[in-house]
Amino acid sequence: MRPELTCDELLTTTRSVRRGLDLTRDVDLDVVKRCLSVALQAPNGANRQSWRWLVLTDPDLRAEVAAVYRRAFDDRNGPPPPSPPAPGDRPARMAADARELAAKLHRVPVLVIPCLELDTSELPAGSQASLWSSLLPAAWSYALAARTYGLVTAWTTVHLDREKEVARLLGLPPTVHQGALLPTAYGTRTRFRPGPRRPLEEVLHVDGWRGGTGVHHRTDRVGDRAHGRVRDEIPEEGRV
Repeated sequence: MRPELTCDELLTTTRSVRRGLDLTRDVDLDVVKRCLSVALQAPNGANRQSWRWLVLTDPDLRAEVAAVYRRAFDDRNGPPPPSPPAPGDRPARMAADARELAAKLHRVPVLVIPCLELDTSELPAGSQASLWSSLLPAAWSYALAARTYGLVTAWTTVHLDREKEVARLLGLPPTVHQGALLPTAYGTRTRFRPGPRRPLEEVLHVDGWRGGTGVHHRTDRVGDRAHGRVRDEIPEEGRV
C-alpha cells in the first residue's frame, strides 16, 4: 500500500535512510521506472535532457560497485572508531550509519546512478552549478517519487572518489559523468519526521546579505567552513 502523504509531508520528511532498509524484499523494476518517469519532469537546461540513468539490479554487479564504494569510503574515513557513538552524539551516529550503509551496500536491491552525458570527456570550465542543475533536481525528484511508493533512498556521492573505477565496471563512455548514487529499497518503516534544521531566520537574507537577521555577524565554525578554514563536522556521507 502506498503511503498517504501531503505535499508538505513528502518534502519535509523524505530522509536519507541508511539503517532502515529492508534488504529481504525485492523492488520491482517497474516501480523504479515509474519513479524515474516522474524525475524526468524536473527542470533542465534548455530541455537538452542530457541525463542518463543507470539502474543496477544484478547482484554481482551491485557487489562489484559496492566493493569500490567501500574502498572509497575507507579511504575517506579511515578505520571505524573503537567504541560506538555516545548517546546524543548526532554527528558520530550519522557517521556510524554511513559506515553501516557502506558495509551492506551490496545487499541493497537497487542502486540508481544518475549521470550526465556531455560532448567531451572533461567537465567544461565555468559554472558547475549550471551544469549539475540539469541533473541533481531530477535525482531528488526520483527520491521523492520513490517515497510515495513506500521506498526509501540514501543520497551519497562517496563512490565518485573512485568514479573511473565504477565507470569501467559499468562500461560507461568517457563522456558520461556520474552525479550521485541512490541506494533504493523498501523501508522497514514508512513514517519519518522532519530533520534537525536551523531556524529560517538564521539563514535568511532579504534584499542582500545585510538583509539577514544576524547570521552575517557569526564567527563560529559555520562561517569558517564557508571560507574553507575547517572541515565540516558532519561528512558528506552523513547527510540527512
